[in-house]
Amino acid sequence: MSTTIEHAPSAVHRGDDELPWVDDGRGTETKVLVAKVREGLWIVRTRFAPGVRVQTHKHTGPVYAYTSSGAWHYLESEYVNRAGSVLYEPAGSTHTLVVPESNTEPTDVWFQIYGANLNLAPDGTVQSVTDAASVLGVYRHRCAKLGLADPPVLTDDTTA
Repeated sequence: MSTTIEHAPSAVHRGDDELPWVDDGRGTETKVLVAKVREGLWIVRTRFAPGVRVQTHKHTGPVYAYTSSGAWHYLESEYVNRAGSVLYEPAGSTHTLVVPESNTEPTDVWFQIYGANLNLAPDGTVQSVTDAASVLGVYRHRCAKLGLADPPVLTDDTTA
């Protein structure tokens, strides 16, 4: 069966101002762009204040990251991600994200994440799990607390 232009799926667009930033109270602001729970895919844009350190975590699936401003690195690695950097993390990678205190601007990163983050305690045991469903739930909750309508995140149910 062929698809004609009249029957082809159409694109879905979200403008930057349609998805609000929410603050976690610990120096990080996030907007959830995509949360495809059935696919295990979540795409977030995160702004980190200078000096932020994210809990050590292990990825169950691959991650792609693009840095548009600022700088960050992993305690476990020598490279530094700066504006224009692209990073690929394979499933099973474990690391601790750190934003240098010397940064003079927020660090803005787009993450495309498959699967879950297993957030680790200092002894290496899993303390919590973050995935598409939990990220979407927290985002919607924080938006509601700010009096914002349900944000138009691209989800499994989004259609053109």
